[in-house]
Amino acid sequence: MIDPPDPDLDTGGSAEPDIPVDGANTKRMPLWLIVLLAPFTLLGILLRPLDWFLQIVFSPIERLLPVAWHGDEGLFGSIKTVLYAILIALVIRTVAYEPFNIPSGSMKPTLLIGDYLFVSKFAYGYSNYSVGFGTDLNLLDGRLFGAEPERGDIVVFRKPTDTSIDFIKRLVGLPGDTIQVLDGVLHINGTAVELQETEPFLDMRCSGVATEVPELIETLPNGVRHPVLNASNKSKHDNTDLFVVPDGHYFMMGDNRDHSNDSRAMNSVGFVPAENLIGRAEFLFFSVDGCGGLLEPWTWPGSIRWDRLFQPLQ
Repeated sequence: MIDPPDPDLDTGGSAEPDIPVDGANTKRMPLWLIVLLAPFTLLGILLRPLDWFLQIVFSPIERLLPVAWHGDEGLFGSIKTVLYAILIALVIRTVAYEPFNIPSGSMKPTLLIGDYLFVSKFAYGYSNYSVGFGTDLNLLDGRLFGAEPERGDIVVFRKPTDTSIDFIKRLVGLPGDTIQVLDGVLHINGTAVELQETEPFLDMRCSGVATEVPELIETLPNGVRHPVLNASNKSKHDNTDLFVVPDGHYFMMGDNRDHSNDSRAMNSVGFVPAENLIGRAEFLFFSVDGCGGLLEPWTWPGSIRWDRLFQPLQ
């Protein structure tokens, strides 16, 4: 939207006021928005040859159809529009962003059941699992345009012991790291991470009753700070063996430490190979608490977590 003329400025032929180039009042586009829009700009460039190809394919077909079907407003034009939309959605889902929903509480309080988020497929490059359609075709060997994830990233990956299942956890261990949990405290390379007490997490129920769960702020060695839940120091994963992360693998843990099936469970998840990474969770775009009735539309607005919409993830 173009701003209307300022009534306090003389626009009757006088010299235009100086515009600050890099002043304190200059508004810059946020970095996260630049990162979000960049792949769509690239997609627009990449989809142009596809548009030309489809025009070549559709042109002879259109000539064979009745004249009433021709043009953008005709039936064939509507069919082409639908096909274009489907192809663009498939391309975006394959190479840019893919939506995921959260079905479990293993990442509380960062992610809640009923959250919907976008995962950037290009963050770590592409593999058979990240492109989706190549999972069973084995189209890629390793990762194409591979990039290393960072400690603290929220990562979607294929479960190593069952690659038909998508998992989402936080990356805490890089190749070569030693990882151990002692009395509920994460130790990386022999050093306990810093933990800071904060207000308890309120785990809300549809009945309106909230359960208080102890919440801590965990600081990883690279400075990434994030909340974790640790209701007890006596759960089965609160004291583990010493794990050494192999080359080309990563160690994942849920933020809900007492209720997460993650790399601590070697027989179930274990170390995650680099080729199993699908992408990095970037931001929430929708969230519902599940308390609204499916056949009771008047309850739907109240079940939406409005404060979680379009929130970036850290």
